[in-house]
Amino acid sequence: MDSAAKDKMQPTIPPGSSCPGPEWPEQERAEQLARGAALKWASGIFYRPEQLARLGQYRSREVQRTCSLEARIKSVVQSYLEGVKTGVRQLAWALEAMQGAREALSQAHGLLRGMAEAAQTLEPVREQVVQHKQLWALSQLLPRLRAVPAAVAHTQTLIDAQRLLEAYVSLRELEQLQEETWAPLGGLELPVFEGLGPLAEALGQAVEAAAGAAGRLAREDPALLVAAVRVAEVDAGRTTSLEQAPRDWRQRCLRALQEGLERIHFGTLPQPGPGALAEWLEALRVALPAELATAEALVAPCCPPHYKVVQLWAHTLHSSLRRCLQQLLERPELGAADTFTLLQWALHVYLGPEMMGSLELGPEADVSHLEPLLTLENVEQLEATFVAKVQASVTQWLQKVLDGEAAEWGREQEPDTDPSGFYHSPMPAIVLQILEENIRVASMVSESLQQRVHDMALSELSAFLRSFSDALIRFSRDHLRGEAMVPHYVPYLLATLNHQSALSSSLSVLQPDWVAPGALAPVEAALDELQRRICRLVLEALLLELQPLFAALPSRQWLSSPELLEGVCERTARFCQDFRHVRNPAVQLLLAEAERTVVLQYLRALMQGRLVCRGADERTQAAERLRQDAAQLRELFLGLGLEESVQCAPVLLALRELLNLRDPTLLGLEVAGLRQQFPDVSEEHVSALLDLRGDVSREQRLAALSSLQVGPQPSPPTGRRALFSLVPTPAPPPSSCLPSGSCA
Repeated sequence: MDSAAKDKMQPTIPPGSSCPGPEWPEQERAEQLARGAALKWASGIFYRPEQLARLGQYRSREVQRTCSLEARIKSVVQSYLEGVKTGVRQLAWALEAMQGAREALSQAHGLLRGMAEAAQTLEPVREQVVQHKQLWALSQLLPRLRAVPAAVAHTQTLIDAQRLLEAYVSLRELEQLQEETWAPLGGLELPVFEGLGPLAEALGQAVEAAAGAAGRLAREDPALLVAAVRVAEVDAGRTTSLEQAPRDWRQRCLRALQEGLERIHFGTLPQPGPGALAEWLEALRVALPAELATAEALVAPCCPPHYKVVQLWAHTLHSSLRRCLQQLLERPELGAADTFTLLQWALHVYLGPEMMGSLELGPEADVSHLEPLLTLENVEQLEATFVAKVQASVTQWLQKVLDGEAAEWGREQEPDTDPSGFYHSPMPAIVLQILEENIRVASMVSESLQQRVHDMALSELSAFLRSFSDALIRFSRDHLRGEAMVPHYVPYLLATLNHQSALSSSLSVLQPDWVAPGALAPVEAALDELQRRICRLVLEALLLELQPLFAALPSRQWLSSPELLEGVCERTARFCQDFRHVRNPAVQLLLAEAERTVVLQYLRALMQGRLVCRGADERTQAAERLRQDAAQLRELFLGLGLEESVQCAPVLLALRELLNLRDPTLLGLEVAGLRQQFPDVSEEHVSALLDLRGDVSREQRLAALSSLQVGPQPSPPTGRRALFSLVPTPAPPPSSCLPSGSCA
């Protein structure tokens, strides 16, 4: 190594430093640690005086070690420098090689530039060569090219004659000739082949037409259908070197099969009109299974297995039918009959054994896993429409029934009777038949529709009962005002009571097992209200006849003769003779109300203060009259068929005890007993009865009345209805008047 190289290898020494500076901070730190360790070692070795004698040995040993380390370092540095020298030499050789390669590339570039200029001068020659090759190819193919127009015309003739296989073979020969000429001519299209595109399209249309009439051809000309399918399948495997889009006749064939089915069965929707939808659906019910049977028996053998003809037929018919039904739903609202027909057909007939669920159809025809014909929203819409239409129709029919029944009330003849002698009318049976029939029809569609129609029927029945009640009120008002003279007013009221009973007893037909308990509660409440209304109208008619008779009771004549009550009983018996035409239990209710009405009128008459007994004899006569009248009323209503346990006439016997008491000081006990039997008796009622006695002083009256306040209010006896609370009392005398005494 020369001195210049050695100088370059020497490390640089920073100014002001006596030793080479570190190339990195860790070196300086390592040097400091080494010096510290050496000092620590030296101080430990020479700490004892006896060790100082061996100082020379230690110095010589360290000198030897230092020399050894320096030798090793020099060896490493020498080997490193030799490696660097070798690398520098190799780099010099590489530089020389690069310069040589650069000069060679420059020479090659110049040669290539010269060759390009030479090639440009040869371009006309190359064009002449290409033209020569094309002319040579044309000369070889010229006889075949001359026959192309005739071949095109012949192929068109074959297509027109529906000889599809022969036409396809001819077309392929022409296309192969076109491919043979295309490559030699460098992609040049000859005018002679311009007719191949329309010719291929004409053949494709013929294949589509045959596929679109697959059902008819499978029966009449299966060879043509097979030829069309074979052409589509063979063309699917065709490859060409021409830059042409694939014809995809297979997909066009399948699409034509589907479009043909849609055109045959769903080309036109049914026109709005009565029965048009039902006829259309009935035609589909017959046609679709037949179409699937034809596909399985005739069309499928004419097509490859991968066509899955039966499944294709089933899915196409299902999808087309679903689309048609959606279009029908977009029209204005269907009528009730069409709505029911569509729901019942789509939910039951279509998937039933008569159509797609037929056992004669294979598993490929199964459409149950496809989307339903009607969505849940469609079904909801149709059910709501059906219920609304049926409700309007039911409302009209029930109104007609009610109008017809109301027209019967003004007849000259009495109401019709059944063989048992009860008043009878077909109205209840007609009403329930209308409602029950609609519920039954709805059950043929779905449970949800049945529930809706059932709720609607109950609502309409409640409305009908309210309308019936209103009609009775108008009928009664017109009769009582004299605006319409009704010869048989009460019999027709009684007939309506039988109608109510018939409706109530037959209401169970509207409560099948699936109806929740309590669903009929509103209707039952309306029937009960109608019954009360009819009974009230009958009793009002009874009151009109009895009020003139009770105007003379009590009186001196009443004390001495039973004629007044006999007149009441006679007129009551005559009035109630038509009750025999009323069925149980309504007749018992009516008799009980009639008897209660008579007793209430009797009590009202007693409370009017028309009679005051003049002495003990008259009080005895009044008490006896009350007993006889109670017995007479009891016998009257027993004879009419009313059970004695429900009669109210025994109240007269309780009043008799109050009049028959001889010692007025004991009136408090009798009043207390009366209060126990009839808790609704008031001070005014007791005062009116004490006035009838005529011998009660003011102090005795107050003592008797005070007994009403003793003890808690008693409960009414079981089965006994209020009487005295319905009996008005005369107004009390003015406070400025003197109290009445025994001389009154």
